[in-house]
Amino acid sequence: MKKFYRVLAYIKPYSAYAGLNVFFNLLTVIFSLFSFALLIPFLNLLFGINELVTEKTDFVLSTDGLLAILNYHISNIIVNQGKMQALVYICVVILGAFFFRNLARFMAMYYIANVRIGAIKGMRNDIFKKLLILPLSFYSKHKKGDIIARITSDVQEVEYSIMNYIEMIVRDPITIIAYLAFMISLSPKLSLFVLIILPVTGIIIGQIGKTLRKQSKAGQTHFAGMVATIEESISGLRIIKAFNAIFYSFNKFAEQNKDYSRILLWIYRRRDLSSPLSEFMSSAVIVVVLWFGGKMVLADSPGIQAADFIAYIVVFSQIIPPAKTFAQGFYAIQKGIASADRIFEVLDAKEVIEEKPDALPIRSFKDEIEYRNVGFKYANEPVLRNLNLKIKKGKLIALVGESGGGKSTMVDLLPRFYDVSEGEILIDGVNIKNCKISDLRGLMGIVSQESILFNDSIFNNIAFGLTDVSEEDVIAAAKIANAHEFIIATEDGYNTNIGDRGGKLSGGQRQRLSIARAVLANPPILILDEATSSLDTESEKLVQNALANVMKDRTSVVIAHRLSTIQHADEIIVIKKGEIIERGAHSELIKKEGAYKKLQDMQSFE
Repeated sequence: MKKFYRVLAYIKPYSAYAGLNVFFNLLTVIFSLFSFALLIPFLNLLFGINELVTEKTDFVLSTDGLLAILNYHISNIIVNQGKMQALVYICVVILGAFFFRNLARFMAMYYIANVRIGAIKGMRNDIFKKLLILPLSFYSKHKKGDIIARITSDVQEVEYSIMNYIEMIVRDPITIIAYLAFMISLSPKLSLFVLIILPVTGIIIGQIGKTLRKQSKAGQTHFAGMVATIEESISGLRIIKAFNAIFYSFNKFAEQNKDYSRILLWIYRRRDLSSPLSEFMSSAVIVVVLWFGGKMVLADSPGIQAADFIAYIVVFSQIIPPAKTFAQGFYAIQKGIASADRIFEVLDAKEVIEEKPDALPIRSFKDEIEYRNVGFKYANEPVLRNLNLKIKKGKLIALVGESGGGKSTMVDLLPRFYDVSEGEILIDGVNIKNCKISDLRGLMGIVSQESILFNDSIFNNIAFGLTDVSEEDVIAAAKIANAHEFIIATEDGYNTNIGDRGGKLSGGQRQRLSIARAVLANPPILILDEATSSLDTESEKLVQNALANVMKDRTSVVIAHRLSTIQHADEIIVIKKGEIIERGAHSELIKKEGAYKKLQDMQSFE
């Protein structure tokens, strides 16, 4: 139930609306009971059972007191205007009571909508914010489709299965208690009999739902797997077609779909059983109550009058719908809690990269970056070992070496995408773990091998993350990145939408937009992670020229695949298996005839 209470916590900001919902639900119950109470004098009038009441009694807050007042007013109408007029009066009053009952019911639903939608909005915001905060290592352990399913279908399931029935938690118990109190006032003996047999129905229905939560969670997990397969297949469609893997991919999806459908069928059958079962059990209870109450009416000394018994049955029948809804809601909530489990797994995921409460602001870069005895492990596997490196302001440092040697990990530690396992990284003598993360990353511009662009306009991609950016600034950044010419040649210029991941542009164009984005941010530190390795020769030349413009007067750390692009670096660092094995300028390393010279010769041979 802890997960259920955590879901309910999202209602707190909307407690005023929840209070109004409770108020109007109380009015609904009051008008309902009033309309049912009118049935007794109506039936007595119809059958001529009660004598006319000519003396007004003092009002008492009880069923008998209410009925006495009603009998007095009806008797007055009969005496002064006749029985037919009294019948019309009762019918009009009952109609009015039902009108106000349904008006109150509408108002209750009107305000609960704010609670439902607002709570789900808050939950969805929390999940998305958490996804933005979680470290990159989290995403290497989870499939993208599974994460998407949690923020979409799982949240939707919580809304449908829990928030849809949230009102019943307050409304139905109030309704049942109020109706039971009225029934007890009519016949304590008959009500005691009802209270004995009613819980038996609930126990029988409750046994069916015990395994529903477990199966529902399994169903959501299977659905997440399907979403992951769809996402991977769309992203890799070119490869699927190229390797004639259409049938292989389809069979994989069809098998997942089959397993998910099987679990879903089980869940639906178990959930759908609740409605007919609860209805049958309710009907059985009514029949038993009719038998027991009928005996009381037909006894020599009636325990309850006929009119009272009819009203009693009518009121008792009104307990059945909320009881039935409560039973259905029990199943739905179990299914919703299964989805809530998956949502809270994300919300409770450990934020490995944490900012200290007293983190220091860092607004500028003045002197140097230092890697001091840095080591890093991933899943207990060493990736970097005892790295020591100083990068002076304004210098260009190139990292080279074999794939998997730890170059990208080394630069990812600088903006704290990961945290060091050993040692420390300092900027101007301050450990970056002591700095505000947003300030730290604000010092850096990153251009990676894969251009990360968004399905938006060229302008918004260049100005990404910045506010109050002028068109002149964006154009100036694009010109430095050698992107202005191709941008103005597009259909709508800077307002042109570039499609999903920039799919409407070539690789070189996408990369130059990434560079323009880094230029506009104007960071003092620039990180280039193999920014030209996936480009053709012509595009590479354009991008290299753009990068040369950007790196002027900036501290740059460049991961290079093609050694010809970093020969002018102030220092070249050769990394192998997580360790620095050589360092120096290009000419110095060539003279050493070591690892760097071998890499150079291999590329020359290629």
